[in-house]
Parts: sequence; C-alpha cells; structure tokens
Amino acid sequence: MKKPKKFLKILAIIFAVLILLVAAGWIYLSRAIRPPVVPQIPITTTPADNGHTPQPSTGDDDDEPPPPAVQQFEERRPDFFTFVIFGLTEGLNANTIMVAAYDAAAREAFLISIPRDTLVVNDRINNRKIVASYPSGRMGGRGHEGGVERVKDEVATLVGFRPDFYISVDYAAFVRMVDAVGGVEIYVPFRMYYSDPCQDLYIDLQPGLQLLNGHDALLFSRYRTGTQGVSPTISDYQRIVHQQQVLSAVFDRLLTPASLLRIPEFIRIFNDYVNSDLASGELLWFANQARNIGGIDALSTYTLPMAGNSGASPWYEFADEAGILELVNRSVNPFVRDITSQDVRIILR
Repeated sequence: MKKPKKFLKILAIIFAVLILLVAAGWIYLSRAIRPPVVPQIPITTTPADNGHTPQPSTGDDDDEPPPPAVQQFEERRPDFFTFVIFGLTEGLNANTIMVAAYDAAAREAFLISIPRDTLVVNDRINNRKIVASYPSGRMGGRGHEGGVERVKDEVATLVGFRPDFYISVDYAAFVRMVDAVGGVEIYVPFRMYYSDPCQDLYIDLQPGLQLLNGHDALLFSRYRTGTQGVSPTISDYQRIVHQQQVLSAVFDRLLTPASLLRIPEFIRIFNDYVNSDLASGELLWFANQARNIGGIDALSTYTLPMAGNSGASPWYEFADEAGILELVNRSVNPFVRDITSQDVRIILR
C-alpha cells in the first residue's frame, strides 16, 4: 500500500518542478520580449538660431565666435518603427529593396518597394543605381555591415530618413518562410517559362490560381524575362507587383491562429537564415504584435513613384520627388513633422 503513496508523492514533486520551470520560462520570456529602442536622429543647432540656419560670418576681426552647438533630436511618432528590407541574390546584390514601417499605435503596416534601377546620389561612377548599394558598401573589406550601412544611406536620400533597422533575406529564408506558413495562394496570370543554365534558373509555372510552395513562390517573385515565343517579358514594376502579392499572401497566412502557434518556428527560421540588427526579444515582440493587427487590410503596399527613365543604357529610373514626399508622409514617415524637399537628395530628371 505504500508504493502508490510513494508514486503519488514523486508525481506531485515532478508536477511542482514542471510548474516552476514553466513559470520561470514565462518570466524569462516576459522580460526578454520588449519593443526595440529606435535610434535617435540628431539635429545640430545653436541656441541663437533655435533650429534655423545660422547666418554666415562677415569676416570681421571683431566677430564673436558662434555659440557652442547643442544636440537636439527629431520628435518621433510614438511606437512607430521603420525598416529597410532587402533580398540578396547569391549574397551579393540587393535586387529587391523595400522600406517598411509598423505603426503599433494604429496597428498598421506599410511597405514601399524601390525599383532596382532608381538613380541615387552616391560616389559611384559606372553604376549609380540603388541595386548597387550593397555590393559597393562591402568593398574595401567593410563586409556585410558596410553593405547594410550603404543601403541605409542611399535609401535615406530617397525617403528623407534613415531606417531604424534592417532585415536582409536570401533565397533560403524566403523559401522556408513560405513553406512554414503552408504555402501561398497566388494567381499566375500566364505561363511563366524561362531557362538559364548559367544561373541554374529554371522557371515553368502554369497559369491559374494555385497554392505555391516556397520554391515556386520564389520563382514567381523572380520572374521577369520570358523565353521568346513561349512566355512574355515583364517590366520591373510588374515584378514588384508579383513580389508584393506574395508578401501580402504570407502576411495574411501569418495572421491565422494556426500560424500564431508556430511563432517559435518562424523565429528559428529568422535566426538561422535572416540577417538583422533586431534582437531575439525584439523579434518576439513584433511576432506578438501580429495578434493586434486587423487582418490583411492593415498592410498597405506601394511602389516608390518614378518620373520616367533615361530611355537608354545604363537605363536609370528617375525618382519623382513630389510623389515620394506625398507617399512617405502618409505612410512610412517616422517623424511628427512632414518630410520636405530639404530632407531628400533626389536627382531631378
């Protein structure tokens, strides 16, 4: 008769230990999950000018030295976070660049795709397109960090602010994430056929509404040039639309109850295949925020407005300053004030 009592006692001890472990894990996660701290954007002003442009010196010998500069910071919208997201081709070229923002107060997300051929202000001579920002930043032994910083800098010339955080995604991360959500339902508008042995790239997607796995969703997102006589060639803008369709479909899948239960798996994929300056606890905070987002309509996708192109090699796309300012100020602008033409460095056509 003593054995059952002993067994129950051991079972009670094990149960108590499990409760303690779960409680300890919950406390640890509660402390680890936190919103990211956004970097402050400095403004150098002087007490005399109150933020206005200082007057130039007259050159007289009796001029008094200017008052010491004081550091101020841009006033930001509360609980508003910005990102630059770029997809790497073979780890070298940022063929896909997007600026994103998450407004936690309004429970909305915004995504702006930047055409890869956009002409940007930089010190390059031969290739001044934004697609070349990452590889040029890696040069001189600066590596991945140098590439990230250059992407942020060149994006800032177009949108008027430097994104808070970065997320770089390679093909493996994209495929695994789509597979993790169970695939995405996409309407393929026509047969997409393209074969390029040099790139080891083979695309053959049939038209119609279908559930694409990660591999096929990647091919759908990459497709641009079709095999003559079989499939049409599309513009970079059409490819951006396809990429946004896939991202919206993934976003929609992520908001389902089944996907919310798989958040740890998504975090593992992120840690294993994605580079970012967001810590694990910050990623968990954003994952937890998914419960507050009101469906797919909470994600708004756009393409950076363009004002035309060069019409010849090297085929530059010219940014539309007025259109960009209007779009940025109603979507991804993290500041309380509007971004103006004084904040951007856009090469006008």
